[in-house]
Amino acid sequence: MTSAHPTSPTVPRLDGDSVLNVLRTPRLFTREVLAGVVTSLALIPEVISFSVIAGVDPKVSLIASVVLALTMSILGGRPAMVTAAAGSVALVIAPLVKAHGVEYVLPAVVLAGLVQIVFGLAGLSRLMRFIPRSVMIGFVNALGILIFVAQVPHLLNVPWLVYPLFIVTLAIILILPRLTSAVPAPLVAIVVVTAVVMIAHLSVPNVAGEGPMTGGLPGLTPFLAPFNLDTLGIIWPTALSVAFVGLMETLLTAKLVDELTDTRSHKSRESWALGVSNILSGFYGGIAGCAMIGQTIVNVKIGRARTRVSTFAAGLVLLLLVTGLSGIMAQIPMVALAAVMMVVAVTTVDWRSVRPATLARMPVPETIVMVVTVIVVVATGNLAVGVLVGAVLAMVLFARRVAHVVTVERAVAPDGASVDYLVRGPLFFGSSNDLVAQFSYAEDPAEVRVDLTHAQIWDASTVAALDSIEGKYARHGAELSITGLDDRSTVFRDRLSGHL
Repeated sequence: MTSAHPTSPTVPRLDGDSVLNVLRTPRLFTREVLAGVVTSLALIPEVISFSVIAGVDPKVSLIASVVLALTMSILGGRPAMVTAAAGSVALVIAPLVKAHGVEYVLPAVVLAGLVQIVFGLAGLSRLMRFIPRSVMIGFVNALGILIFVAQVPHLLNVPWLVYPLFIVTLAIILILPRLTSAVPAPLVAIVVVTAVVMIAHLSVPNVAGEGPMTGGLPGLTPFLAPFNLDTLGIIWPTALSVAFVGLMETLLTAKLVDELTDTRSHKSRESWALGVSNILSGFYGGIAGCAMIGQTIVNVKIGRARTRVSTFAAGLVLLLLVTGLSGIMAQIPMVALAAVMMVVAVTTVDWRSVRPATLARMPVPETIVMVVTVIVVVATGNLAVGVLVGAVLAMVLFARRVAHVVTVERAVAPDGASVDYLVRGPLFFGSSNDLVAQFSYAEDPAEVRVDLTHAQIWDASTVAALDSIEGKYARHGAELSITGLDDRSTVFRDRLSGHL
């Protein structure tokens, strides 16, 4: 996969050359297509279960997932990342459906898509750079836990035949890669276990039990809600939630794939493309989506996919399964899919981050942020909420640490006629509030010099603190002079000093 040099200021080329290379190389083309097949199979149970959460027909979510996967394969800014109808979006849409009916989903999805387009075109995706590493690790570890826990019900209160099938699936997934990597082991496992169940006529829970599997394609989603301001008043809170939850989960997943593949993505493009895709999936399907993190890991880590060919293949295979092969899809045992996703969950967790040796070396605040992120995500079942809480906590703890690195040194001249203060460290609201108390106003002589050569002014709170210090010295009959400011800090202080 081609990518720009890390120091290049230009937007990296994505995978245009790689797609052509894949299409010309049978081995790479086979790898990408097979990865897409595995990914499409991993999508089915999750998408169906999310449709139940959202209160819409399973076919709605499946068709919307096809539209999302195909559209994002063409427009998206992160090759090999899987986009479909997602649980986080379903959780946000569910209250709207319950309170006002399914006819309000389409206008809410369209409005959410427009917000995402504006977000992407405005370049606001750059805000993702403020997500610290500890939050990303917490995000990844919580994701692994959520994926694993979601599969557990498929192994409880089931016929005893499920457990031998589970063991067979795991055995194939874990052993086959040691023999050959030509075909993804999860795909072989799903095909073998499904064949065994169908040939032996075994009665075990299957995809059909998750929702109706009727074939065919739906028409365009009709716009049934009134086109007026009352509708806007009903849908805008849901639309904003869908937009930002989808963006956050998508951009975090893109960042994760960047790290897994050592390549860069175009996150602004990914943002507006998600908006376009959601509008299209709203009109043909009826529900919104975002990046599917677990299925993306299936595609990238297990299937070793790297280009848009894989996600386009996943969309086509899902379309084929929903329309022409719905009967076969319905026979896939849930235990096979659960076993695949459990392996994905275990490989998703960053086990090195929770080793005692690693935790002993890590700064305590960063460990706290990681743990809180995991706890909030697992407790709420919402990755976006957990990341938001973790990011805010990280900022608060960072500001608290930085606030205590400022030092003030006092030196009185030999003749006692003047005093010099040397201030070191960044001056902002967290540190400048204590700065006022670092000076000896009543004891200092009439000439006071404050050297800020090793400090910088970062906000209005610091300017106000310096004005307060100057005022206190003036009341004691002393004259204060501030020296050593860099050009930026000087201009900033001159603009605000005396006006706060």
